[in-house]
Amino acid sequence: MDKITPTERSRPMARIGSKNTKLEMTVRSMVHRLGYHYRLHVKGLPGRPDMVFPGRRKVIFVHGCFWHWHNDLECRLARPPKSRRRYWIPKLKATRLRDEQYERDLRDAGWGVLVIWECRMKDTERLETDVRTFLEN
Repeated sequence: MDKITPTERSRPMARIGSKNTKLEMTVRSMVHRLGYHYRLHVKGLPGRPDMVFPGRRKVIFVHGCFWHWHNDLECRLARPPKSRRRYWIPKLKATRLRDEQYERDLRDAGWGVLVIWECRMKDTERLETDVRTFLEN
């Protein structure tokens, strides 16, 4: 059970943005440092990817493990809350299904898709290698 009122809980939750998050800014900085240029949140593409590389027909999504419910049993950040499970479980499942549909739609349209998960961002060398490999192939 939550120890604070719904109104008190709502205030910090409302401040969580969907664009220009700390995770996204970290990845953007790294990609720019690697020498790649991109566009942000292109409206005409499914899911409005975080980073779009039009000439390469590639996109990158940067997903928070909780908010996009990372489907990895080893990910400790993707655990749903213990309270209000009737609210959270359907919400998180719907987000995951929506993300999967966006990825299918993009791939069907000929776009390459890379999803970078929050829990995988600690290993910066591997992340740089993954991004470089994705963008060059």
